[in-house]
Amino acid sequence: MNRAVLSDGEWNRILVYLRQLPSLHIGVPETCRRFLDACLWILRSGAQWRLLPPAFGKWNSIFKRFSRWCANGSWEKLLSFVSEEADLQDISLDGSNIRAHACAAGAKKSSADAEALGRSKGGFGTKIHALCDGLGLPIKFALTGGQDAECRQAIPLLKNVGASAVLADKGYDTNELREWLKAQGIKAVIPPKSNRTEEIDCDYWHYKERHVVECLFGKLKHYRRVATRYEKKAINYMGMLSFASVLLWLR
Repeated sequence: MNRAVLSDGEWNRILVYLRQLPSLHIGVPETCRRFLDACLWILRSGAQWRLLPPAFGKWNSIFKRFSRWCANGSWEKLLSFVSEEADLQDISLDGSNIRAHACAAGAKKSSADAEALGRSKGGFGTKIHALCDGLGLPIKFALTGGQDAECRQAIPLLKNVGASAVLADKGYDTNELREWLKAQGIKAVIPPKSNRTEEIDCDYWHYKERHVVECLFGKLKHYRRVATRYEKKAINYMGMLSFASVLLWLR
């Protein structure tokens, strides 16, 4: 199988979802497919848009179309459609720091904070906050600067997502999150921090299933445009991340 372009099966499934997206102009299906193949080439190779092979079309036109889809949230909506089949019995949370390339800085009329860029121990970059289902397939993401704490994004990510249990590491051990989960009737499978004064039980046997979110990050980082951030705009990086996630669902 040629992983440099979409297979017929992947394209047919994506086309069904695209036709359900409101206010999205698909145009000629074959032209749209070539556009998605071009985005996939960039996503996998991590190359500059200017280096896009001419067979895909004019790189600037493809980049502008990709940016429009990012601006109107089409990539994220596409992920929402494919993730409707998620196994929500268990969901896992985690974050991962992504180093930003030098070209990711300097977005016009914006700032590092607005574009989810910041400095952490790993250097200048972005932190991906991911929510995945029991099979390790992605559901939702949030982007922040690399220095932001993971626990602050937990409740916003979990809102409107029904689940039986939430699995997360010690970084999510906060009273606020535990109380919120209890109010929602969701089991918290989160180990307590060592500095807690009161004892909190954790189902460590159940906690073993959290490895799926670690595996998710490993799969996403096979795509070079996700493993390193090159996009100046946070919405464009989210577009790359969402497209990679859709491809995982189509496997």
